[in-house]
Amino acid sequence: LGAIARSAEAAGAGGVVLRERRSAGVTPAVEKASAGALSWLAVAVVPNIVRALEDLAERGVWSVGLAAEAAEPLWRAPLLDGPVALVVGAEGSGLSRLVAERVDARVAIPLRGRMASLNASAAAAVALFEVARRRAARPPDR
Repeated sequence: LGAIARSAEAAGAGGVVLRERRSAGVTPAVEKASAGALSWLAVAVVPNIVRALEDLAERGVWSVGLAAEAAEPLWRAPLLDGPVALVVGAEGSGLSRLVAERVDARVAIPLRGRMASLNASAAAAVALFEVARRRAARPPDR
């Protein structure tokens, strides 16, 4: 979680949403691993991720879940161009069924080597910086 927060802040994300139960919490070790990033990010701890995604959708925020089995590669996801919540599942089990059904899109990070997956922190960093890359390449609003 600390590494994800560090990547999120470095990529320009506004915050992170954590599940209240069965999720890593903000501990001194996590704060240390974040290298101070948690002090610059909004942190929301919610009882239900699906409901949080519904609340974000009502505010015009798209949700994109990272899923190794998804057919659409991250690089082609059109929803990354606007307000977006990237959803990273648990290491090993990935997105829960209910979350996978609720996100607006599921995308995969194509892997070229022999590894079947990335850890959650690495996957989050790749996705976060893809969003940052697209936003940097976009012409400014006038």
